Parts: sequence; structure tokens; C-alpha cells
Amino acid sequence: MSIDLPEYPFPQPTALEPPPEWAELRSKCPVAEVRLASGDPALVLTRYADVRQVLSDPRFSRLLNAEDAARVTANESGGVFGAEQAEKTPVGEGHQRWRRLVGRYFTAKRMSAMQPRIEAMAERLVDDMVAGGAPADLVSSYAFPLPVWVICDLLGVPDRDRAKFAYWSDHMLSLTRYRQEEINAAQLEFGEYIWAHIDSKRADPGDDLISDLIVVADAEDGQLSQLELVGTAQGLLIAGHETTANMIGKMTAMLLADRSRWERLLADRSLVRTAVEEALRFDANPGFGMPRYITEEIDVGGTTLSPGTTVISSMAAANRDETAFADAGEMDLGRSPNPHLAFGAGPHSCIGQALARTELQTALTVLLNRLPGLSLDVPAEELPRREGLIIGGIERVMVRW
Repeated sequence: MSIDLPEYPFPQPTALEPPPEWAELRSKCPVAEVRLASGDPALVLTRYADVRQVLSDPRFSRLLNAEDAARVTANESGGVFGAEQAEKTPVGEGHQRWRRLVGRYFTAKRMSAMQPRIEAMAERLVDDMVAGGAPADLVSSYAFPLPVWVICDLLGVPDRDRAKFAYWSDHMLSLTRYRQEEINAAQLEFGEYIWAHIDSKRADPGDDLISDLIVVADAEDGQLSQLELVGTAQGLLIAGHETTANMIGKMTAMLLADRSRWERLLADRSLVRTAVEEALRFDANPGFGMPRYITEEIDVGGTTLSPGTTVISSMAAANRDETAFADAGEMDLGRSPNPHLAFGAGPHSCIGQALARTELQTALTVLLNRLPGLSLDVPAEELPRREGLIIGGIERVMVRW
């Protein structure tokens, strides 16, 4: 490959606008050579059909081996997970077994049952934000704390430890905001905390995910080890906190950037569900994408990929593909069906998507009900992008009501 490859991820013009490279590559070069932050080459897929094909193919996993995983995962998560962590991550049959065991908990019905508690948390945060007066930062006041409160509730963690979880999540997803030793220390502290937390739940179980999974792990037909329980908790924090927090901020900014969108939801709350799905599809700042490691020759988009190739599936670019979505460049709050790829596809699709949807729908509904006059305090094009985190996002969303 040439040393003059474009650097990936591509920069955005503004926080709510997609990189222009997406449309250009979809039309001219859907399987594109790029250079990752580490200097390693990779291929990026930007068309819907190609991304869905690779994500859905069970032959291709997120990991090839510990050495490759350590190198490529450093691009994906800023070096949070090295080869040691890669070896602990369930892959192949082990991954599917883990999904079967953990997936018993993450049903849409069970996540919906959490909705009243999530709503109560959201109401409390709005109370505090309003008490502080306008303008206020919706991200730090509402979008950031809500998901970490939910994750702590899910894991049976005491309310007093919420701040610790927010701190650990922020560090473990860092690209450039913290030194590597700070990231390593946060990961170690989190692991030690969760290990002790699991031990305490063995002795005194409660109505939470950890207590439920311990029963599975301790049953004769269960396979979850203590280390896997720790990894599950860490994965939930990383995947369930920052990503949802960022999405609440981005979704609200998208809806307020064009006032007619917000007004349409105020007039018809039945659109909340489809509006959340459309925000997920329309997201122009989703982060890195999903890496796949090709283990055998395959044809994608008219290009033959060789074994050993690293492929990055850009779900966000695919979600703007005009061949898959009519008027893909427009935000249609009533779009249905909406088979977006924000949660991935196939055997590695997001196991917590039912929880994410419940949080996003609840967060939006509470804002509509409590703050119908909500508006951006700065022009949408001036919203600051969040730098230094692999999942991207918006640093601040200053609002009035």
C-alpha cells in the first residue's frame, strides 16, 4: 500500500455534519485503503450492502490473534486493551456462548421493565439542571450522568460510587486525553472494584445483572468464570455509558438544530420511537467503526479481500447510503422501516441495544415533557466536537428553555 494513504477516521466539517469522504467513497471507491492512527494500513467499507455483508458473516471475528488484536485494538480504543485483554475477550464459539448466557438478561421486555427507574433518574437530573439555571450544558448535566446511573443500577452498584464509574469510563475510552499510565491505572482500579463487587454479590445477591449472572456461572451448565464476569461488567460500562451519553447529546442537538423537528415531536409523542431510530441512523459522529479480520478470501464490493486483511466497517457511512435509504441525507423522524446499522449486524451486533433504545427514548421523552421550550444557546455549526475519545461526540450542548 502507498504511504500517502488518507488518515482514518476522517475529520468532520462540523459536529453534526458527516465527513465528505463518505459520499465520495461510496460512489467511487467503496473499498478504500486508509492509514490508521498507529500507521497500520486497513480497508474501509462505506456502502450499506458491503458493511452488512461483512458484519453478518460469522467467519470473520473481531479478533485474529492476540498480537494483531493488541495492535488494531489500539486504534479502536486508544490502547485501553492490549494483547492480554484481547485473549480474555470471548471469540468464536466462546463469544456465542457468552452472548447466550448474558443475552438472557438483555431482553427488550426486561429492559422495558427498567423504564420507570430510568425515567425517575432523568427527572431528577432535569430538576437539578433547571435549578442551576440557563444556559446549561445538557451533556454534563443530563446526557453524561444518566447512562452511568443506569449502568450502576444494572450492576447493583451503590449510588455513592457513580462518580467512580464515570471517571473509569472516561479514562478507558480515551485516545489522547490521558497518559497511558493513567488509563492503565483506571482500568486496574475498575477491575479491582468489580472483582470485589462480584465477591460481595456472591455472599449477598440482589436484583441486578451481576447477581443473576453469578447464578448462571455457578450452575452446572454455566460457563461464566469470575474473569468473564469482570469482563462483562467492563464491557457494559464502556459500551453502555459513553456511547449512550454521547448519543443523548447528539440526538438532542440534531433535533434542536432544525426547530421544526423538535416542534413535530412536541405535537406527536408517538414519533419518539422512530425519531430515536432516525437519530441513530443520521449520526454523523459515531467514532471509529467496527473492525473485522479477514481469515479467508472473500469478494466484497467487487474487490477480492485476502486473508489477514483488516477491514473497518463504517456503519455511519453505510447509514447514509442512498441505495439503502430514500433521501438518506435528510432526517425523517417518521422513517419506517429503518434498518440502520448503528448497533451492528450479525453475531457481534450490540447485545445491549434494547437497553440503549429504552434509555434514549426515555431521555428524549422527559426532555420534551419537562422542557418543551428547549433550544440551543449557540448555533449548531459552533457545537464543539469531543476530542480524544474513540467514540467521538459533542463536548458541550449549551441549551436554554
